[in-house]
Amino acid sequence: MSEPVLTVAAMRAAERAVMDAGTSEWALMQRAGEGAAQWVMRAAAGRSVTVLCGPGNNGGDGYVIAEALRRKGYAVDVVAPVEPKTETARTARSAYAGPVSSEGPLDGAIVVDALFGYGLSRRVEGDFARLLEEVSSSASYKIAIDVPSAVESDTGAALGPLPQYDLTLALGAWKQAHVMMPTMVSMGELKCVPIGLDLGSATSFLSHPPRLQSPGADAHKYRRGLLAIVAGAMPGAPLLAAVAAMRAGAGYVKLLSAHSHPDAPADLVIEGGSAALEDKRLSAVLVGPGLGRDDSACEHLASVLARRQPAVLDADALHLLDADVIQQADVTALCLTPHEGELAALCQAFDVTAHSKLDRARGLHEQTGLTVLAKGPDTILVGAKGTRFFPRASSWLSIAGTGDVLAGITASRLAVHGDPMRAAEEGAWLHHEAARIASPAFSASDLAQAVKPAMASFL
Repeated sequence: MSEPVLTVAAMRAAERAVMDAGTSEWALMQRAGEGAAQWVMRAAAGRSVTVLCGPGNNGGDGYVIAEALRRKGYAVDVVAPVEPKTETARTARSAYAGPVSSEGPLDGAIVVDALFGYGLSRRVEGDFARLLEEVSSSASYKIAIDVPSAVESDTGAALGPLPQYDLTLALGAWKQAHVMMPTMVSMGELKCVPIGLDLGSATSFLSHPPRLQSPGADAHKYRRGLLAIVAGAMPGAPLLAAVAAMRAGAGYVKLLSAHSHPDAPADLVIEGGSAALEDKRLSAVLVGPGLGRDDSACEHLASVLARRQPAVLDADALHLLDADVIQQADVTALCLTPHEGELAALCQAFDVTAHSKLDRARGLHEQTGLTVLAKGPDTILVGAKGTRFFPRASSWLSIAGTGDVLAGITASRLAVHGDPMRAAEEGAWLHHEAARIASPAFSASDLAQAVKPAMASFL
């Protein structure tokens, strides 16, 4: 099931559409607050709860939560530094039958942050900042309503003191901040509370685990996909990519390299030169890992692009790419796998001006038509089918060589079916699953070997 990820503007439009169709804002707030209260009660399990309410509709959600808890017999304290400022929040305040204090000790076993919601665009200061600092130092179980109160929803930027939450309850739909660094790591477990919005026009979604297919009964090595990996100045990276690619579904992996590779596995075919690029049975190409950036590297890249067939571009190839080089390629068949530094270099090469990782990836796709898998702890995929966000990757992936493994996996999947966006999505999931299977403190070689059992997780 697709789960949309919305901008602030898209969320407001979705709420407005429901209200224009006859549902009052108060009814929406009741749905949100009652739904969130169910999760709060699960966490509280009868223990005391302190609810922090801000002046806007997020604060209104907090009052609804507090009243739902009070009716169930929970000991509830509501702390609101200021009175509600919106009509619907005032209605929620009036509906809450318990006392409200403007300050007080946060001594509940559970603290619920309903100070500011998804529309925050300015820094949190004064009494609200001090309250968040108190939340941060509290030993209570911490729950954020919609997004944590010091987080900008569209960018994931921190706009004030940011506690480490145990649970964040998205109201109505996921927001971009839920799946973007740097603040996603502060949100704890994530749950979404439905409130009856029509999200059918969304183009950005959480990525869900793929369902891979076993080879058909009539499969042979070429029908399953022939992948060529173009090596260059450095032998290690393309070999690492090849080892991963051999375990990710392609029927035949060739390493095109002038190096000897004495440590290569016996079942990896190694050919010198680039003559194999003329093989009409070739399904996909990987170029970039260990390629170098000299004239020879430029020639290798040009040869790949001139074939106008499915290809994954990574590492050095991303630094050689520009508007002139790309002219000879079929951009719809290409997938790029940049880390943040490479993404910044690509944006400079293609005159894309953007500040966030998401906007850079989107801008690069819009400018070029290329499929972009912007890898990292907040992996983001942008292509012809919109935007996909992934669960946070294992921090153990932060070692040299894991990007080469990802490129090999993605290229292998591309050789299987030829769809760049699908290959990138499958590649990201297999990469993350291989990291889980490899266990902590793995090497890139360990990760490449773990691709085989990772495949079994999605069959």
